[in-house]
Amino acid sequence: MIEQTSKSDKRENLRKGVYVLPNLITSGSLFAGFYVIIASTDGHFERAAWFILLSAILDGLDGKIARLTGTTSKFGVELDSLADVVAFGVAPGVLMYTWALKPFGKLGWLAAFIYVVCGALRLARFNVQVTTVESKRFVGLPIPAAASIVATCVLLFYELGGTGTIKKVSVVMLVFLLAFLMVSNIKYLSLKDPDLFKRQPFMMLVAAIIILIVIVAQPEIMLFTIGMVYMASGPIGYLFKRKKEKQSVEVEEEREEVAVESDSA
Repeated sequence: MIEQTSKSDKRENLRKGVYVLPNLITSGSLFAGFYVIIASTDGHFERAAWFILLSAILDGLDGKIARLTGTTSKFGVELDSLADVVAFGVAPGVLMYTWALKPFGKLGWLAAFIYVVCGALRLARFNVQVTTVESKRFVGLPIPAAASIVATCVLLFYELGGTGTIKKVSVVMLVFLLAFLMVSNIKYLSLKDPDLFKRQPFMMLVAAIIILIVIVAQPEIMLFTIGMVYMASGPIGYLFKRKKEKQSVEVEEEREEVAVESDSA
């Protein structure tokens, strides 16, 4: 009886319809990701890279608009995850393969697949842990950030002249590094942290304006730099945390030794 009621409720929810605006934006992100695949296979790598960044912007907007307008839904969450697999998993994988990994043959497309499957695993873990992990931190490198790093790497390459064979080896290394970071337990700052949107000191606004101006002046270089800094922030923070924990353990051990010596005296 309970099962029948549950199924009836689900059918009733579908009859009520879905929220158009946030899901339309999510569909736009999915469209951009699909176009990345088309542009990559046609050899338009720069255009494909820009569309990955467009997809990342749309992906950030749909959730915020849904929360602001009170139109969040389970349907939207599921659609967003599926769109992310295409836009930030399959699309960057195809871009990397057609742009730099194809000369490696089987090793090249296997490397691209490793990126795709690690991205899918990252999304699946996020969906499972979304209610149990603190909102201020992501566990593992977010897949939109990984895809954006791939895109800015392509843009920087063409900004610097678009020649050279070093890109092949460097992209292979980048693929494995991004794949590892996505499925790792290294924590990254979440841009969904509500504290980031609260009142901030006046100088924060000035700094944000300066950064925006610099990005507009040299978007390819600055976007790549920002992506690499964000990617490195996770491992650096992890190392600092481990060092701090080690120092805390050493201090505690010293206190215990002093206490033992005092008791024996």
